[in-house]
Amino acid sequence: MGPGFLPCLSVRTPTFTLFADMTNKQAAQRFSRMRAGISRYLTDDRLRLWWLLAALFVGLSTLTRIGLVGVTIAAGQVAPANLPALIGIGTFFDVVTALSLFAPFGIYLALLPERVYRQRWHRWLMAGMCTATVFGLIYLCAVEYFFFDEFNSRFNFVAVEYLIYPHEVFVNIWQSYPVAEVLIATALITAALIWLARRSVLGAPRSGSSPLATRMAFLVALALLVGVTEAGLNLNTGRYSDNRVVNELAMNGVYSFFSAALNSELDYGIYYLGLPEAEASARLRKMVQTPDATFLAGSNHISRHIKGSGVGQRLNVVVLLEESLGAEFVGVYGDQRGLTPNIDRLAPRGMLFTRAYATGTRTVRGMEAVSASFPPVPAESIVKRRRNEHMFNWSTVMAAAGYAPTFIYGGFGTFDNMNYFFGANGYRVIDRTDLDNANFANIWGVSDEDLFRNAVRVFDEQHARGEKIFSIIMTTSNHKPYTFPPGIPGVPEKGGGRDAGVRYADYAIGRLFEMAQPKAWFDDTLFVIVADHGARVYGREDIPVRTYEIPLLLYSPRHIKPGRVDTLTSQIDIAPTVIGMLGFDYDSTFFGIDVLRKDIRPDRLIPLNHNRDIALFDGRNLYELGFRKTSAQYAYDPVTHLQTRTAIEPERMKDAIAVFQKAFEFYNERRYNIAGAK
Repeated sequence: MGPGFLPCLSVRTPTFTLFADMTNKQAAQRFSRMRAGISRYLTDDRLRLWWLLAALFVGLSTLTRIGLVGVTIAAGQVAPANLPALIGIGTFFDVVTALSLFAPFGIYLALLPERVYRQRWHRWLMAGMCTATVFGLIYLCAVEYFFFDEFNSRFNFVAVEYLIYPHEVFVNIWQSYPVAEVLIATALITAALIWLARRSVLGAPRSGSSPLATRMAFLVALALLVGVTEAGLNLNTGRYSDNRVVNELAMNGVYSFFSAALNSELDYGIYYLGLPEAEASARLRKMVQTPDATFLAGSNHISRHIKGSGVGQRLNVVVLLEESLGAEFVGVYGDQRGLTPNIDRLAPRGMLFTRAYATGTRTVRGMEAVSASFPPVPAESIVKRRRNEHMFNWSTVMAAAGYAPTFIYGGFGTFDNMNYFFGANGYRVIDRTDLDNANFANIWGVSDEDLFRNAVRVFDEQHARGEKIFSIIMTTSNHKPYTFPPGIPGVPEKGGGRDAGVRYADYAIGRLFEMAQPKAWFDDTLFVIVADHGARVYGREDIPVRTYEIPLLLYSPRHIKPGRVDTLTSQIDIAPTVIGMLGFDYDSTFFGIDVLRKDIRPDRLIPLNHNRDIALFDGRNLYELGFRKTSAQYAYDPVTHLQTRTAIEPERMKDAIAVFQKAFEFYNERRYNIAGAK
């Protein structure tokens, strides 16, 4: 630094000072203009309602989340340490959802002509729309609470399905929950909020609207925000924890609902891990191969000829598909409450399967597994999918063997597409419209007693015609609103909840056997008692294995030796196992196998599903496939029921991929039939 530096600096300092002052003034002006612009957006007569409603949505969503967090912390499902990340991610999803949900309203306000906007009738229209929206948002908080209490989840495919069948669902909700009280409370809160915001909602415009260019800039910014966030987000984005309940709480219920609605029929190949076609086929064939099976020539399909034992008898077969009867309620599976005395009485004289599992958490999952031996492909059951006609199923085999298949349901079979599925796949359908006058019924159907009484009548008629009986009977009574006929010991007419539902389901099973035992066809009938699914999915895991445990009892004292079967068994194994007991040869495309064979693999895998997660389970390990091509493996302790994440076994995970990949392919390409069959 030379000696002339200081004089030079002193000469130039005023210039720098002036330049700095000008820069600061320009920055201040720009900041002032930006602040004025933001203030204009926030206070603009056109947009103030948009901001108010969006802010209310975010606020109510946050309050709902906090309330649910409190409940789950009290239940031991969530730890307080989860709160910061949970609230942060949740608020982000709330804001993103608000942007999309209220975007149409923002477009309307921005593009509305000035002369219409200032009309008095339009202000009243806006007031009505805002009032209805506020009412809906508040009521939604209560709905989310009750939904989470029942399903331990944000809105999912169940919520979407409920809207498809509004009559049954809304009446059930009215009878099961304090709807009137919630509506009154919602109306009062809405009135209070509208009164507080009356100037914004009802007041005349305070100033001229923003220029059209300003409003268009708002729309452009809104479109960019919606586009960027929707393109970069999905349900997996918020799944930051190994605790499923934490991930559910971090999600926004409205976002989850629309995600479920838009993804009810997923293309497996796009969203899940896959294998080369030849490898997937080879792995699946290996898993279903048994010594009594010979694959049909000329195909890499799983179609195979099953050689029967030749020692069985062609018994009648009656399957009791019991609503929501988890093993946790049944005495012979360890429950001490005495809820199922009739099943407990039948079990010592029948064949009890001690490790039986449902494939899913919905009735249609149980139906597809039991009737078609088909695994639960994501996200929707084949019972409700399009192009589900003429699929290979249990009735295919039984009809070929001379049986007359029936499906008997206590409710209206249009629900969940039951009538169409069973009618298009070889069953004579008998539903509530075909039953005689019931002594008791609720929104879901006639009482199980009335259902069984009608079933006995149908079987009498079949026997008189010389028909062999094969029937699947679907019950409905063990379901909210849990209302039952009067005069049954231990079963209140209403208010008894799930325990009363189980007691009544068991009572009705006892009544069925009382009615059937004197019949000429009874002694030569094999009864299958099995649940469609457990009572509920509850737990921090994506697929809480314990909640899939169900009772499975085969009963025919004249023909079946009593005993216990400890082999890992799925609902998809019921059809091939029962047919194996009947002893005849048949061609099969079943995914399940006869689990009574002595030579089956001890490490066999069975399928499970919950929402969009699918897995194979071997009794000790869960090989899980998730949405967006994710995978994970969990070690399962059958004593403590804890599931611990472990390193993935690549070969077993490939087996899991093969099962679901080929199942979807068979359905999608209409190949779930005997290869070469027309």
